[in-house]
Amino acid sequence: MNILISNSSDEPIYLQIVNQLKEHIVKGELAESEPLPSIRNLAKELKISVITTKRAYDELEKEGFIVTVAGKGSYVAAINTEMLRETKVKMIEEKMTEAINEAKLVGLSLKELQDMLKLIYEGW
Repeated sequence: MNILISNSSDEPIYLQIVNQLKEHIVKGELAESEPLPSIRNLAKELKISVITTKRAYDELEKEGFIVTVAGKGSYVAAINTEMLRETKVKMIEEKMTEAINEAKLVGLSLKELQDMLKLIYEGW
């Protein structure tokens, strides 16, 4: 599992961890019931506070992405398909927003952008 922390990001470190772990889970890179590193080990590996790592795991558990078993550790939760779909749709919306902002910067019209999207969607 590869988690990259950026100290120059506006996003808090715990959220960087949360978002990257969610992405690994949604993409299937972390399978259901797969154990996660312990809070202490992840903190040590990332060279961050144990409190920060705990906050990330707590957030992931609250959102239903992981489960924690006392004395055993944290594991990837069984994801219900509706939640998985919603998470993927949110990721797509974020990427589309980024693309729209770039398109506006170079002066593409909505029509040009729609045509481009249609071409890409249909496989050129």
